[in-house]
Amino acid sequence: MSSTPEQARARPNIPPPAGQGAPLDAANDASAVVNDVGRIVAWTRGAEETLGYPAAEAIGQSAAMLLADPGDRFRATGIAEHCRTGAGWSGLIQARHHDGRRIELTLRVSASFHLGGDDCYLVSGREQRSQWSMGQSGVDWFLTRSPVGMAVMDTELRYVWINDTLERFGGVPREQRLGKRLSELLPGLQAETLEEVMRKVLRTGMAVADYEYLGWSWADPHRQHAYSTSFFPLVDAQDAVTGVCYMVLDVTDRWNARQLLSMVNEAGACVGSTLDVMTTAQELADFAVPRFADFVVVDLLEPVLSTQGHGTWLSDAGPAAARPLMRRAGMSSVREGCPEAVARVGDRVDFLPPPRDVGLLVNGEPVLIPVIDPDHPEWTVQEPARASRIREFGMHSLISVPMRARDTILGLTTFTRSQNPASFDPDDALLAREVVARAAVCVDNARRYTREHNATLTLQHNLLPHILEGGTAVDVASMYLPADAKDGVGGDWFDVIPLSGARVGLVIGDVVGHGISAAATMGRLRTAVQTLAVMNLPPDELLAHLDDLVIRLGEEEPDDATADQNHMSVIGATCLYAIYDPVTQRCELARAGHPPPVVVTPDGDVSFLELPPGPPLGLGGLPFEAIEIELAENSLIGLYTDGLIEAGDQDIDRGMARLGSALAEQHVPLEMLCVNAVGELPDAPQTDDVALLLARTHALTTDNVASWDVACDPAAVAGARALATRQLEEWGLDELAMTTELIVSELVTNAIRYAPGHVRLRLLREARLICEVTDTSSTSPRLRHARTTDEGGRGLFLVAQLAHRWGTRYTREGKIIWAEQNNP
Repeated sequence: MSSTPEQARARPNIPPPAGQGAPLDAANDASAVVNDVGRIVAWTRGAEETLGYPAAEAIGQSAAMLLADPGDRFRATGIAEHCRTGAGWSGLIQARHHDGRRIELTLRVSASFHLGGDDCYLVSGREQRSQWSMGQSGVDWFLTRSPVGMAVMDTELRYVWINDTLERFGGVPREQRLGKRLSELLPGLQAETLEEVMRKVLRTGMAVADYEYLGWSWADPHRQHAYSTSFFPLVDAQDAVTGVCYMVLDVTDRWNARQLLSMVNEAGACVGSTLDVMTTAQELADFAVPRFADFVVVDLLEPVLSTQGHGTWLSDAGPAAARPLMRRAGMSSVREGCPEAVARVGDRVDFLPPPRDVGLLVNGEPVLIPVIDPDHPEWTVQEPARASRIREFGMHSLISVPMRARDTILGLTTFTRSQNPASFDPDDALLAREVVARAAVCVDNARRYTREHNATLTLQHNLLPHILEGGTAVDVASMYLPADAKDGVGGDWFDVIPLSGARVGLVIGDVVGHGISAAATMGRLRTAVQTLAVMNLPPDELLAHLDDLVIRLGEEEPDDATADQNHMSVIGATCLYAIYDPVTQRCELARAGHPPPVVVTPDGDVSFLELPPGPPLGLGGLPFEAIEIELAENSLIGLYTDGLIEAGDQDIDRGMARLGSALAEQHVPLEMLCVNAVGELPDAPQTDDVALLLARTHALTTDNVASWDVACDPAAVAGARALATRQLEEWGLDELAMTTELIVSELVTNAIRYAPGHVRLRLLREARLICEVTDTSSTSPRLRHARTTDEGGRGLFLVAQLAHRWGTRYTREGKIIWAEQNNP
């Protein structure tokens, strides 16, 4: 075959195949390339699948072997001549399959094109398959017996034709429907609404698909069904609307499944909004009425409602008569006041539905009573009061669902219907179980939270001081306000610590965070401060030791912060410690990153002490510095946490001014000053705990203090005893003379013997009689058990037996050994 240059330029430029004999993948049809002498030069996989010849066998062969009829060879020559002119061809042809059978192909032949110097043709074919057709009888059978209900309405919305399925759905015979409107036949099927939809279809000519609705039918008058209906217009040859056709499908099961999922999800959103057990139970009852039941009660076991969470949940009756010990936790009714109830919320109940098996609560499934018979002995004999209410209010169906969560038995929820005429069915029991299961998790969460919360409150209550006693040195009052009023737990603390020599220690601190971890850390720091304070350390040294403790606590934390989410870092804790001496009326203070104390003089002047700030606890390597101030008698010193001055507007200067103004009032009791200071907080969400400790100072007057210098001579011991005895006579403490002589004799003797230098004896009269001996030695005496052969070592043992308490505190010049006795 040959072609003119003009024809060659007009033909498509088809690229050659990748290699001789390689099948082409360009089309899914049976395709091949044939040259001008009729030889196959390319073969596709589609051709292999359609005709059965592999590419290796087909390529190079004459295409004539594929023709089923030998006479078609002359036809093929004519087709080639036609395509050589630049036009394509298509038509039907009989081909021979590799297995010998005939195949009818729809064949397409392209115009000729150059390929490797030859004129070639692209030939593609697709096997013809017979089209299935259905006769009029089949169409009639389909329309009549289809599982989809069908009907044709005229322009007046009167029935013209219906199929058997629709007749069965509605329960109205076909002859009674024809010529009638839907609203005349099925008034309980939202007929007016459906007819309005059909009028819209007639008016607009637009179809409405998948319109879902609920309704009743004569076929099943005791059960509500869900239907999905599609409406479309009927038109004639002139496109005029001549009627409406609709198709309806009963989708009750699908509707119920969707409603089940929707109600369960809605229950998860409505039930459990708080962490209160009783509130959660009431939310469950309120949720189910009236959307599911007419009367609902939620009864929880006694241990579930107990804050301790222990004790039996069965009555003491014999095994056959054992009933669960429950209390009514929630109930709701479509009738105001729940008149159906035999017990009210909070009352003890022991109701179990028939057959009244206690195992129902342990591992039982929901109990479904579709129809309640109040005259049955199960009700009249064992539940006479409930049987009376059932008859009175027409309660006719019941479901009882055990409440269990996380292998914990919680109680029982009972649903009943009275106004709703439909009885509960197994699907309703499934829904009730799912809703109660969701609520049970919420109840269990509330139960666990309540117990943990009570444990936390108990912990903090035990960690904070129950009674603050400042002795004769100060009058004290305090106020604590947690950031979360419901939680009530934080990391702020305060304390008043009696010290030797009639002194008193005032401390306040703040641990970052809230909750049980912060409270536990606060308890550890408070205990450490008490221990260090009793050692009579000055404020700066005490804070240094406390800083070391916080560093050690931080080192004990797990490396992975997520390993223990309940573990709270104490880095960032702050503290302020002050020691007030009523004899000298001087106060020594130091702080570790804590706000400075406020001082109000007896004249009402307010100031915030300029203390060296000091680093927060836990940083390490930085010093703390103490200062000493003098406080006039009846001065007020206030220690507080930053929550009191940073609340609301976060303006510290404004908060300090607000606090100073509240404390400046004269002749106001300390307790009222605390209330006033906290009451000045802005009306805004409180983000931090608030702690306030107020102390009003007193002075120990000179007539309650006596002191003497004692010579460093053993003979001076007798004189010291005599001086102490005479002073006790002046104070009217003659009953303490003998024990005081023994204490003075021992302490002065030890000072003269082991601490050569200046010795001083001092007696203080306050709540207790205090005897102090000062020397220049830094060696502390210790209590030991003397052997029978020892000549000494019994003096301090004797002092320990006679005194209420005794100890040693160090000074810059040496030490003071002191002993306290209770006044008679």
